[in-house]
Amino acid sequence: MSRMLTEVIKYRKSYYFLAPFLLLFAVFTIIPVGISVFLSFTYYNIVEAPRWIGWSNYRLLFVDDNVFLTAVANTLKFAFVTGPVGYIMSFLLAWFISQIPQKYRFFYTLCFYTPAITSSVAISVVWLYLFSGDRYGLINYWLMNMGFLREPYLWLQNIDTIMPVLIIVSLWMNMGIGFLAFLAGLQNVSRDLYEAGAIDGVKYRWQQLWYITIPSVKPQLLFGAVLQVVGALQVADISMALVGMPSPLYAGHTMMTHLFDYAFIRFEMGYAAAIAVVLFMFMVGLNRLLFKWLGSGD
Repeated sequence: MSRMLTEVIKYRKSYYFLAPFLLLFAVFTIIPVGISVFLSFTYYNIVEAPRWIGWSNYRLLFVDDNVFLTAVANTLKFAFVTGPVGYIMSFLLAWFISQIPQKYRFFYTLCFYTPAITSSVAISVVWLYLFSGDRYGLINYWLMNMGFLREPYLWLQNIDTIMPVLIIVSLWMNMGIGFLAFLAGLQNVSRDLYEAGAIDGVKYRWQQLWYITIPSVKPQLLFGAVLQVVGALQVADISMALVGMPSPLYAGHTMMTHLFDYAFIRFEMGYAAAIAVVLFMFMVGLNRLLFKWLGSGD
């Protein structure tokens, strides 16, 4: 401890420059997380003062709350599909765009990134029209005209298709999350590496991608992976906009929608804080795995 204090005093000017960030990080991240952990062990309904109840919220969460277990299963299913698929598609799109002439890149970049900055409510209007359960829904209209369906299909009411629809919409929305980071990293790869690779026998594009490009953009790959995991575990808005709250038989219910239900509809903040802590632990655990897989070695 004394050695650490000595180092801080020795490099105090550096810590002065770090102080604004550390202060904001403490106020907006560390303190709220600490308060959430504390509230998760209490009964708190906003009106009354928090009342300590120990592990009761967690016991209720994992033993008696079947809807939460359904939400966990839905969230993990959603994350394990949209996370890797969206990650790979984002990288491949960024790689393809990096191969085209510079003057056309801005247009394609704007097209692919626009869904990521558009609000879920605005996007849901388009997708609700596409997946509408009547014969005027665009997908039903096309499938019926081509003879694949005889009557309209209830895409957003049938429990078998709710999650696939949410996955499709989320993939379309969230491909742009890591897209810009990948594109920036790809554009900064030195051309000398490709020339050296050509001398060493790297002839094909896929060889350049595997042996030169991917190792050169490892920091961007890690950054994009973290963003993809966080985005996949936090899905809520598009689910509520497309299939409602709650969804039919909780087929589209996620951990974030469960948290929203208890925090902003039932106002059981202690229980909602317990859900938030569990979700936080999921994020930390998955991000640690990502750092182990993508962050080791340079």
